[in-house]
This record gives sequence, C-alpha cells and structure tokens, in this order.
Amino acid sequence: MTDERRYSCETAADTLAWINDIIHFLTPYYSSLINAHVVNFFKDRQWENVNAEWIDCLRREPVQNLLLIPSGLVQDHWPASLQEFILKLRSMVFSQKQADINTALPGLQTTSLNSVLAQGMNVKKRHEVEALSAVVSAVAESVRANAIVDVGAGQGYLAQVLAFQYQHPVIAIDACSHHGMVTDARAERIKKHYTSKMVKSGSGMQNLNVPKTITCRVLSIESLKTLVETSVPGDDLEQSMLKGENQEDKGKQHCPSDTNNRSPTVLAGLHACGDLSVIMLKAFLDCRDVKAVVSIGCCYNLLSEESLKDDESQCGFPMSRAVRSTGLSLGKSARDLACQSAERWRSLDMHAGIHNFELHAFRAVFQMKL
Repeated sequence: MTDERRYSCETAADTLAWINDIIHFLTPYYSSLINAHVVNFFKDRQWENVNAEWIDCLRREPVQNLLLIPSGLVQDHWPASLQEFILKLRSMVFSQKQADINTALPGLQTTSLNSVLAQGMNVKKRHEVEALSAVVSAVAESVRANAIVDVGAGQGYLAQVLAFQYQHPVIAIDACSHHGMVTDARAERIKKHYTSKMVKSGSGMQNLNVPKTITCRVLSIESLKTLVETSVPGDDLEQSMLKGENQEDKGKQHCPSDTNNRSPTVLAGLHACGDLSVIMLKAFLDCRDVKAVVSIGCCYNLLSEESLKDDESQCGFPMSRAVRSTGLSLGKSARDLACQSAERWRSLDMHAGIHNFELHAFRAVFQMKL
C-alpha cells in the first residue's frame, strides 16, 4: 500500500514531475480543502467534503493518533483508502532536513552574548541572534563590507550585537517608529555599559559603533536600493536619506555603476517578513553595492503571489514558469497550511493537542458571531 516512488529535485524534469504529481493528486477533489483556512473548516462545515467513512473512523480515534497524521503514521484498523491517502501525501512532502551550520560554514565561531546584550531576549531569540550575528559578521568580513543593513530590525537585537560585539557599522531599518525608539534607547544603555567597562579597565576610550536607525517601509526594490545608497556611515546620513526619498518619489534612483566610490554593503534580516525577503534578494541582484545577503525569512504565507499573467511582478511568491504553466494558483491559505510543521504536531501531548483544536474552534465561533 505504501507508495515506493522517491521524488527528487536533481533535475528540472524530476522537479516538474514531482510538482505535476502533487497537482494531479490534489485536483479536483482536495483543492477546496487546501484553499480553506482552518477557521473555515468549522465555519463552512468543510468536513462534509471529506469521505464520510474517514470522518466516522477518525472521530473515534484518540487525540494522540490524530496528531500523528501529518507525520504519515497510520493505524492498521483505518479504512484502506484513508491509509493510502495519508501515505501518498507523505511521500510527496518536501524533505526538510536541518542543516549543520559547521558544515555549511567551516570554522565559524559563535560567541555567547553577555547579560547586557541579551537583555529582553528569550532563549529562542538569544540562540537565533548568537548564531546569525556570527554568520553575518563572517560574511561581512569576507566581502570587506563597510556597512551592514539590518532590514526589518525590530527592536534592534541583531543590529546591536553586530555593532557592539562584532564592531561593524550597522544601519537598522524598521517600519515601526516605536521599534526605532526602543532600539535607540537600548543601544544607549549598552553604550554606557561598554563605556564604563573601558573606564574601569583603563584600556582607554575607543570609538563604539552604535547602530543608526531609520524608520521606513521597504515596499519595493527601489526603496531598498535607495536605502543602500545611504548606508555609508557618516553624519550626513539623514540628509542622504531625505535626498533618497525625494529621488524615489520621482522614480529616478539607481545604484551607481562606479562601485569604486561606493560602500560594499551586506543586507541582513532575522525573520524578514513576507515580501521583505524577496525584495532583499532582488536588491542583491540589482544593486552592485550589495555584496551579500544573509536572510532568515518569515511568514511565507504572507508573500504576495505573483499574477499568472504578470511576468514583470516586482515581488511575491517565487513561482517558477514551469509551475505557472500548469495553471496552479496557491493563495494565502494554501501557503499557510504548507508552513505547518508535522513534527510540531507530533511532539504535542494530548492536552496540548486538544487545546490547539479548541482554539481554532473558538476562533471560528467568534468569527461567525462577528
């Protein structure tokens, strides 16, 4: 009953065959399910679109067995058609193996954050910042970057570690002015700590790199390219930024072709949300000032999906021409579903699993009342 086929992306033909099998499997019977938000499953009675024999079987199953379904684990007493459906789905899942950072970047040295730099971070955030700051610093040194632009900097955790611990000039960009104020206030406290430490040690006063903050919505490649042009550290940064905004309004800004007089720059992003990751990558391709990109994307479901007819779209979900030629359009709900982790559901205990189901059910009821 198990599908023995092993899919691969070794060649373009292999990849397209895999994609076509997925499309043929999903359509026409299951397209309504993958395009429905989990709230709609309750609100629109989506279970009525599922095989009645399957529903009758699953409603009697322990929660622990239901939580194992995304991982492809079936029970012997289930209907054969249900077992075949789950195993077939599992065979077509894209493998997500955790990369070994030491294999990818041999010799990379990560440094634990001191209590001042780590203030306000939870365990997960601290681990992310420690690892990513080491990677970004190593990349910046390898391309001899004069500046690092932290795109979507939030409260400045990554920017401040790169500036104070690794001593890089950093520009922190975020759309939220409150985040900019928090970043500045936090950087001032960190600066006082390092200044006091230098005084006590008698090592003499050294110039400290403090991240410069810019509040700006990065909505296009051109707006990010303009910001890159202003990344050269200096007192005239704000004036350059204003000049860049005026140029953007006129649609005339370009990265100069004469790179000898420009500042090599690295774009960095930790949880760069939605289209922001795509904009960063396209700016890297379009702008000679940008020598490298280190981005950990986030919220792939919020990427704006490219129109099937619009080959000139500036940002959006990176759907290939081969996939577009099949007529497939995913949509936010399908991509939201694709972001779910089978391992996350598998690791939940019974009470946590029931709690998750209840949250979705209550959310559906609330939406219906609204």
